[in-house]
Amino acid sequence: MGRVFRAMFASPMLQRLAYHARRVRRHVDRRFFFSLAGGLVTVVLLASVAVTLVEKPLHPSTFARSFYWAITTVFGNGDPSYVTSPGGFVVGWLLVLFGVAIVGTMTGALVGFVIDCLLKEGQGMGASGYRDHVVVCGWNTTARDLLDELTTDEYRTKVVLLHDAERNPAGSAAYYVRGDITSVEDLKRAGIEDARTAIVCPQEATNEADMRSILTIMAIESVAPHVRTVVEVNNPAHVPHVQRAHANEILVTSRIASHLLARTALYPGLSELMTDIVSGGEGSELYRVAVPTEYVGLPIDDVAARLRGNHRATLLAVVRDGVTVTNPPREFALRLGDDAVVVAQGLHGLEPLEVRSTVAAPPVMTPAQRTISLLDGVASYGRSPEGAL
Repeated sequence: MGRVFRAMFASPMLQRLAYHARRVRRHVDRRFFFSLAGGLVTVVLLASVAVTLVEKPLHPSTFARSFYWAITTVFGNGDPSYVTSPGGFVVGWLLVLFGVAIVGTMTGALVGFVIDCLLKEGQGMGASGYRDHVVVCGWNTTARDLLDELTTDEYRTKVVLLHDAERNPAGSAAYYVRGDITSVEDLKRAGIEDARTAIVCPQEATNEADMRSILTIMAIESVAPHVRTVVEVNNPAHVPHVQRAHANEILVTSRIASHLLARTALYPGLSELMTDIVSGGEGSELYRVAVPTEYVGLPIDDVAARLRGNHRATLLAVVRDGVTVTNPPREFALRLGDDAVVVAQGLHGLEPLEVRSTVAAPPVMTPAQRTISLLDGVASYGRSPEGAL
């Protein structure tokens, strides 16, 4: 039963309603509701006294019954036979009219709250309420393509897009949160504290966009240092600055494209192969998976044979202590904690690797030293001979 309640209250829909309720409560005029409640109690008490004085014997139990009758009449469920005199009828009619006004006011407030929630959700002013999801910070062509990839991958996950635009550019592929990617409050609305991974995409191919990416990583690290951060960088010269901001993985798309073009020029057909194995949908794809425990201690050739025979997966590399060993030698034996990079048409019983940080621990710095180091990097990019895109 406890699990049921926890799952119920962990629902993204309830989390969003709770967020909007807190938001509305900060702006609502509480004096109006206190006045409404006070007026309701006053009218019910006066009606109870009037009915008791007009046609009932003066006794505490009689007054209690009159009070109960007045309350139920206000909410439309009173006993009409309780009053028998003209004066009682008048009091009852007044209570019915007052009850209609009260119910109409409450209904209007509830409908207004629902409409406000729907409008805010449509404008991206809500809160995701997800857990173990992916937060995409910023929007560009890379973000558009990666959303297509995430929606076609076998291992599905929820995606939240944090971007500042009037409309959701991702459509139904992601829950939209409108805001500043460098703002802690907007990151919290995107659920960064409960996210699995944050992907930072520069909105423009400029040096300034890279600087905003660094500020975004700093904001994420300040509230959710456990979240894995993957950053797209425009200028290769900015990679050291992004590393100092504690990004877990850094992708320089221009460098990757140039390397692939060079290999394709030397070995025709490689670009088509690489496009197939890194894209979802039909064909084989790359997976990083947790190796079954029964494979621990086996030589690498036996591991490769079992992965091929049991899971239809081809072993490419083994990741050990954050270091990727590609095409391991024959004497390489699997250890506990190793994981594998394979090419396969599906997981076929393998478990995707749990997201965790593999970035090397940076030198220990005080907060002041870390800020000075980052700001120095931001200020120096324009003086670097490689600073121009």
